[in-house]
Amino acid sequence: MPKPTKYILLSLPQRIFDTSADDAISSLSATVPSDSGTVLPFSVPSFKIGTLDALVVQADDLAKLDSACEGVVSKVSESLKSILDGDDDKLDQQKLVNDKPTDHYFSNFNWNKVRYRTDRPLGELIENLTKELQNIDNDVKAKFNQYNAVKSNLAALQRKQTGNLATKSLTPIVDPSLLVQDSEYLETHLIVVPTNARKDFLKSYETLAPMVVPRSSIQVAQDDEFTLFAVTTFKKHGAEFVAKCREQKWTPRQYKYVEGGREEEQRELERVAKEEKKVWGEALRLGRTQWSESVMIWAHVMTLRVFVETVLRYGLPLEFVAALVKTTPKKASNVKKALDSAYSYLGGNALGRDKKGRVTKDDATLSSEMAAAGVGGDGEEYTAYVYYEIDFP
Repeated sequence: MPKPTKYILLSLPQRIFDTSADDAISSLSATVPSDSGTVLPFSVPSFKIGTLDALVVQADDLAKLDSACEGVVSKVSESLKSILDGDDDKLDQQKLVNDKPTDHYFSNFNWNKVRYRTDRPLGELIENLTKELQNIDNDVKAKFNQYNAVKSNLAALQRKQTGNLATKSLTPIVDPSLLVQDSEYLETHLIVVPTNARKDFLKSYETLAPMVVPRSSIQVAQDDEFTLFAVTTFKKHGAEFVAKCREQKWTPRQYKYVEGGREEEQRELERVAKEEKKVWGEALRLGRTQWSESVMIWAHVMTLRVFVETVLRYGLPLEFVAALVKTTPKKASNVKKALDSAYSYLGGNALGRDKKGRVTKDDATLSSEMAAAGVGGDGEEYTAYVYYEIDFP
C-alpha cells in the first residue's frame, strides 16, 4: 500500500528571493530536505481584492469552509469505504478526480476559471463554493442513508431465512395442519425453547397456566440451538400461558398461516435483493462523483485561503511565490523545521532565535502580529509565512 501523502501549501513574498518565480521554487526546493518532501509550483490566480475589513472576514469564512471541506471529503471517503466492505485497494480505485488519481489533480492544480470566474468578488466565490459543498453533503447523506436502509431491510429478510428458530421466518417451517384454527375456544401457541431446556419444558408446560390442553405439545422443528413446540390452550388463558413462558426464558413466536405466504416471502427477498444491488451501484457512482467534486472544491477553497492570507500578510503590490510541498505525515515536521529555519525572520519580533539558533516565539508580540494580520484563529498555530497542511483521507 502506498505511503499516505500530506500536502503543505505555502506562500512567501517574492522580494525575499530577489529572483524570478521559477528560480524561487528552486530556492525553496533547496531549503526543503530532498528526503522529506518535493516542492512544486502552485498556481494562484489574481482575484478582485476588496477592503481590508472584508478580507479579514473572508479569511475567517475560508477557515471555516476549509474545515467543512475536510469533513465532507472524509464523509465521502467513509461512505465509499462502507459499501466496498473496507477494501482499501478498491477504495483507492474509486478516489479519482476527473478520472485521474487525486494526487495528480492536486499536484497539477489549475483554477477552473470557467466555473469560478476570477473577475467575480471573493465573497461571491466563497458563497458559491459553500453552496456546492453543502449540496454534495446533502446528496451523499441522502443516498447512503437510502442504501443503508435497503441493506438493513435485506439483512432482516435474510435472517428470517437463515437465522435460528428464535428469529427466522416460520412460514416455511410450520405445517398449518398442526395449528388449531377457527376455533371459538382453543388456540395454538408456538414456543421456542433452548434445546438444553427441552425436558424441563415437557415436564412443566401443562401446569404453567390453567386450561392448557394436556399432552397437546408437538415438536415442530429443531436446530442446533432451539426446539420449536406447538401447544394448545383455551383462549381464555392464552395470554397467561405466553407470559409464563417468557418468565421461563422460552420465546413465544407470533405466527399466522397465510395461503401462499412462503412464495410471497421468497418474492419479497428477491425484490429487496435486487433493489439493494441497484442502490449499491447508485451509491458507488455518486460517491465516486462526489469525491471528485468535493476534492476539487477543497482545492479551490485552499487556493483562496492562500491568496487572502497572502494579501493580509504581505500587503500590496501583490508579489508572492506559492508552492505545494508533497510530503508524508511522518516527514511533515522536518519540512516545517526547515521552512521555519529559513523564513522565521518574516515574523519580525514575533519569531526569533535563541543562542543555539533555535526558533523561539515572543507570545506578546505574536498576539499583536496575529491580530494585525487577521490570523491565528480556530486553534491554528501561527507561522511567520502563509502555511497550510492538507490530508486527503
